[in-house]
Amino acid sequence: MNQNEYKKIISDAINAEVEAFTYYSTVAGKAKDPAIKSLFKELAEEETKHKVTLEGFLQKGPEKMHFSESQDYKVGDALPTPALTPDLKPVDGIVIAIKKELEAMQMYTQLAQVSAEEAQKKLFLELATMERGHKNRLEDLYTNMAFPEVW
Repeated sequence: MNQNEYKKIISDAINAEVEAFTYYSTVAGKAKDPAIKSLFKELAEEETKHKVTLEGFLQKGPEKMHFSESQDYKVGDALPTPALTPDLKPVDGIVIAIKKELEAMQMYTQLAQVSAEEAQKKLFLELATMERGHKNRLEDLYTNMAFPEVW
């Protein structure tokens, strides 16, 4: 990958983080449940941190990044994406958020798979791991909300 391609991909990732921040902030502002409001505020703050991190990636090479591995349980992968409406139920808002994190994770994974350079591949796998962590947290919340009888 040449420098311009690297910058374009990271710039697109930054735009996706800004979009996620906007969505999470909007949901947090509309949520009535304090736990949901708190989670979405926290996710919005994390997306801001990711944006800053990605902006830092533009300044340094991919070989200097390190993230921890997280497991993907695929809870939300088969869920249908609800329509984005003003009267969206909280659980549906969480499903939309899960889908956004899944899309980002898949995009980074696919970019890693077609990468010819190890440093480039590592960059995309680590970005996918970062998004997988968000997806896991949202899936935990979804499971607790969608299946309260389990508790």
